Amino acid sequence: CPSFSHTLVIEKHADPEVNLLFYLRKVHILLLHFRLTGTKYGCGGGGCGACTVMVSRYDPRNKKIRHYPATACLVPICSLHGAAITTVEGVGSIKTRIHPVQERLAKCHGTQCGFCSPGMVMSIYTLLRNHPEPTPEQITEALGGNLCRCTGYRPIVESGKTFCVESTICQMKGSGKCCMDEDESSLVSGEEKMCTKLYNEDEFQPLDPSQEPIFPPELIRMAEDPNKRRLMFQGERTTWIMPVTLNDLLELKTSIPKAPLIMGNTTVGPSIKFKDEFHPVLISPLGLPELYFANNTADGVTIGAGYSLAQLNEALYFTVSEQPKERTKTYYALLKHLRILAGAQIRNMATLGGHVVSRPKFSDLNPILAAGNATINVISKEGQRQIPLNGPFLEGSAEANLRPEEVVLSVSIPYSTQWHFVAGLRLAQRQENAAAIVNAGMSVKFEDGTNTIKELQVFYGNVGPTIVSASQTCRQLIGRQWDDQMLSDACRWVLEEIRIPPAAEGGMVEYRRTLIISLLFKFYLKVRRGLNKMDPKKFPDIPEKFVSALEDFPIKTPQGLQMFQCVDPSQPAQDPVGHPVMHQSAIKHGTGEAIYTDDMPPIDQELFLAVVTSTRAHAKITSIDVSEALACPGVVDVITAEDVPGDNNHSGEILYAQNEVICVGQIVCAVAADTYAHAKAAAKHVRIAYEDIEPKIITIEQALEHNSFLSTERKIEQGNVEHAWKQVDQVIEGEVHVEGQEHFYMETQSILAIPKAEDKEMVLHLATQFPTRVQEYVSAALKVPRSRIACHMKRAGGAFGGKVTKPALLGAVSAVAASKTGHPIRFVLERGDDMLITAGRHPLLGKYKVGFMNSGEIKAADIQYYINGGCTPDESELVLEFIVLKSENAYHIPNFRCRGRVCKTNLPSNTAFRGFGFPQATVVVEAYINAVASQCNLRPEEIREINMYKGTSETAYKQTFNPEPLRRCWKQCLEKSSFYARKQATEEFNKKNYWKKRGLAIIPMKYTIGIPIAFYNQAAALVHIYLDGSVLLTHGGCELGQGLHTKMIQVASRELNIPSSRVHLSETSTVTVPNAVFTAGSMGTDINGKAVQNACQILLARLQPIIRTNPKGKWEEWVAKAFEESINLSATGYFKGYQTYMDWEKEEGKPYPYYVYGASCSEVEVDCLTGAHKLLRTDIFIDAAFSINPALDIGQIEGAFIQGMGFYTIEELKYSPEGMLYTRGPDEYKIPTVTEIPEEFYVTLVRSRNPVAIYSSKGLGEAGMFLGSSVLFAIYDAVTAARTERGLSRTFPLSSPATPELIRMACVDQWTDMIPRDDPSTFTPWSIHVS
Repeated sequence: CPSFSHTLVIEKHADPEVNLLFYLRKVHILLLHFRLTGTKYGCGGGGCGACTVMVSRYDPRNKKIRHYPATACLVPICSLHGAAITTVEGVGSIKTRIHPVQERLAKCHGTQCGFCSPGMVMSIYTLLRNHPEPTPEQITEALGGNLCRCTGYRPIVESGKTFCVESTICQMKGSGKCCMDEDESSLVSGEEKMCTKLYNEDEFQPLDPSQEPIFPPELIRMAEDPNKRRLMFQGERTTWIMPVTLNDLLELKTSIPKAPLIMGNTTVGPSIKFKDEFHPVLISPLGLPELYFANNTADGVTIGAGYSLAQLNEALYFTVSEQPKERTKTYYALLKHLRILAGAQIRNMATLGGHVVSRPKFSDLNPILAAGNATINVISKEGQRQIPLNGPFLEGSAEANLRPEEVVLSVSIPYSTQWHFVAGLRLAQRQENAAAIVNAGMSVKFEDGTNTIKELQVFYGNVGPTIVSASQTCRQLIGRQWDDQMLSDACRWVLEEIRIPPAAEGGMVEYRRTLIISLLFKFYLKVRRGLNKMDPKKFPDIPEKFVSALEDFPIKTPQGLQMFQCVDPSQPAQDPVGHPVMHQSAIKHGTGEAIYTDDMPPIDQELFLAVVTSTRAHAKITSIDVSEALACPGVVDVITAEDVPGDNNHSGEILYAQNEVICVGQIVCAVAADTYAHAKAAAKHVRIAYEDIEPKIITIEQALEHNSFLSTERKIEQGNVEHAWKQVDQVIEGEVHVEGQEHFYMETQSILAIPKAEDKEMVLHLATQFPTRVQEYVSAALKVPRSRIACHMKRAGGAFGGKVTKPALLGAVSAVAASKTGHPIRFVLERGDDMLITAGRHPLLGKYKVGFMNSGEIKAADIQYYINGGCTPDESELVLEFIVLKSENAYHIPNFRCRGRVCKTNLPSNTAFRGFGFPQATVVVEAYINAVASQCNLRPEEIREINMYKGTSETAYKQTFNPEPLRRCWKQCLEKSSFYARKQATEEFNKKNYWKKRGLAIIPMKYTIGIPIAFYNQAAALVHIYLDGSVLLTHGGCELGQGLHTKMIQVASRELNIPSSRVHLSETSTVTVPNAVFTAGSMGTDINGKAVQNACQILLARLQPIIRTNPKGKWEEWVAKAFEESINLSATGYFKGYQTYMDWEKEEGKPYPYYVYGASCSEVEVDCLTGAHKLLRTDIFIDAAFSINPALDIGQIEGAFIQGMGFYTIEELKYSPEGMLYTRGPDEYKIPTVTEIPEEFYVTLVRSRNPVAIYSSKGLGEAGMFLGSSVLFAIYDAVTAARTERGLSRTFPLSSPATPELIRMACVDQWTDMIPRDDPSTFTPWSIHVS
């Protein structure tokens, strides 16, 4: 009996297998006939925060109401008896009143695609319910469990910070000077006045906590009812039992010992969903008072097993505030890890008892609890006992285990003592909300007044199948002095005791071995420092240069400034062009009322589709047996290649595998059933027999061995490269590997295909960047004319290139199923399937040979690129052409040759991705710039400056351009970022710190816009004026979150000279604008804006005679008069497109209409012992020409930069040697969170002119992506500093991404030298690189 958003809901048939997310979105709640679709599906595993809701419970013991965030995908509906649930719809609505959280998120431009926005709203809203005046740190912490792929987080955090007591947003100083200008220079540059306010805080409605909904009194009465009875819910397959007394619980555990206990469902839930575990009975002791308490005793603290990790955090904070520091060392260690363990939602759901007893091998808390000598208090019908939380328990030994009938009551954590040191250490792929790669809990107790070891405990996580105790090593060290010789022996012995096999699951074997001793060394230093503080005379301190190694990177709330051109004061007030206008759907994003494909209400008789994919990379299909699947409940049909009426292979893209499979993840067949659960269950019963085919090609190296390519070579060349080698002082060669990237759009691929009763018509609603291609593929598959296929595209929850070609294939798969069954088909990919099937950015191998003078001037370069295209053509050839054409970046090299090939492999086909090859290819360019700098003993920025384009120039493909804006961006970036002063400061820091190093890099950019094929640059629009004066606008571009529709409304408003409020834009459709090209290449505004402008100008020209006769009339009067005079009030606008071309035989052309220039400077700090890095500051200067909407453009730049930063640092795809993708969700694949963005983030739009584009604007959607590489090269700068100090070569292999593993292993030292190494020929690694 939960309460949803002020509505009492009594669910009499609650199914234990139904989670809250499904219930909200898909079930008719009560008889109310509404679905709450504001809560979004993003991953299904609690890792993205898109489904965040607020859960409120009343505690009858302390008479308090607890509000906490939870991920609805992990909350069983049965667990909510007596709880109040607030969804985003309950916070505020455009139909009633929007909440200040929703309003500020929208007006601060904290939404782009909007799919993550309801989750963001709920996280901030829940924080405000508990802390109406939060600190900036609380805002950042509250958002730690929410992922956003669009915005780069800065505006989201800023919206939350507006609720803080003191304004923390960087403001203009009273003198009119800018805080980022260290020389206090004016904001007026030349004659250009710059603005910094993207929104007006005065517009915000105040937050009034007294107006929030009250907790339902009936739920308080229910909680305080002394006569509670055991609750039981019977589902289709599972029974849920909720005991109301401890004795009742023990009776249940005695009679059903195998039934798991469910509290937060953060362990059992994912195991059921992702590992196919099944439990016929689930026992949920939620609310049993005996499990919820925190008691302080003389010996320590005892915490009830039912306390969530968030409540544990509160209890420990209270204790450390009350107790002397020497008694709370274990608690401090736990608190440090609790801050970054998972996200706020999971910390509020997961319980201490569940965490301890599930013993995950990656647990951050259990090693610390064990090191702190914690004990577990358990109870059964036989009585109570204590189990030491120690090595035998964590390693799962039978004698130390819980008995099946026992229940954990509490965990006792003793106080530490004066000569007792406890620490927790960890390293993860990113700082927060990521399981540790290796973690540890360590403690040492000394004989009083000495450094003689009395007790030593060392526990490691993620180095074996369980938490591992280094007990043997610890025993050997008892009685030893805490000195360098002890450390040396300890490292040697622990590596002998804890052996990670070379083919161990999770890979990174040598790195994990290094972390084992690196973390031990950190603990050694911490204890040495602690001893020194206790008795400085007796115990010498650690070297000053080592001190910085002791602390982890702090989590700071980001701040910054955004600068853009001010609007001309003489511009009419209603003309919105140039103003930072809010995204047209932003408020709806924040209220959850923006409709995405899967939010559309169910259609009568609709079926759900679940696909069966290949488990082999290259094999013959010997048989497909669907008989078992067809017999499963709810199944209507199974669709295979035999059921495709038309082309099953269209333009080389295969809908359903036939006879053979060519990659893991290829669709073989699809099950259509009445529910998705039934379809998914039946799909597991499809039996496919395979016979492997050789060769199986996974990597670029293997493709080169087998001469396996998807297309012919592409080449451009200028000068005489071969001759130039003889004219230079030095020649160097090298190669760079750049791995791929997953799009990770928040909304997975979603399609609704509706067959019509007449004329073989088919209607599709889907999120795509290219409705025309969907129409083409569906038409070909169904063998019907395109005119009978209607594709509707309202909005996409992110795309980034991943929704250009893939929706066409998936749409055709859906349409074939709809055609065969005669039912509407809803096909929504789960996150894991989406990542497996649709692939992403092309991995790249770049080989270079560069000739240069000792002065640093590069005279010749020969580049060879290979990209991993996967198994079918997709867009790979075009991507390769872009790579070759963009291969110069910002440098003029007189003798230049670039060649490229697309490799054909047995991986899912890689596809378009933001930047379209440029972010990968240009890493190679900047890598050889760095290599030249190293050889010439010059700084990289000096080499960049020497070789950068100067004056009107010609590219290698003979296109003329003026690089003046490039030079201006570069100069301003150097000056405004205080580059040289900070470079000096970095060098000083590095001299004083041995284990932490800082790096600084500045990277220029010459980015191309558009497509080298002229007909791909055309666009059309349709504008209707209605008799009330309102305007309906449609065009061929797709709204992906970039604000394209908002800009088109701005264009129409200016051209028709009417307020934006009169212009409505509903959707993109093949019915209204036929044959539209894809929305990609940063040209959405360019081409569609011209088409809209053309249509509006046609209409205004028609109205001119009316206006001339009544110049003082109103718009609606002119419209009415025009209708009376039979003037057509509808017009089609058209833009022929930029007349680009490329002649590959002549190796010349004009492939791009213009360039976007920019420069980015980033500063990082690197932990040489772990490989962790922290991004301290980024300055971006980008040539925006004239920005139509600075808020949207800056949002695109920041979002692209953070996406690029992720690509170059923490985002790592992992494949098995057999071609299976391991990283298939947010638990394995880490995109940046709010803690990864720069602590200081400055973005400036540099003004220039661009007469070829609408209003002299430039397309800025992708350019920021490559600027993220400034972080990569700053990391390499820091690593180079470490290597130089250690006497190592300054040049070393440069690859991307610069993961913690790569950073740590490049910082070679005594610890990396100590680890055992394995002969690669003696084992098969768990994962491989495919570049």
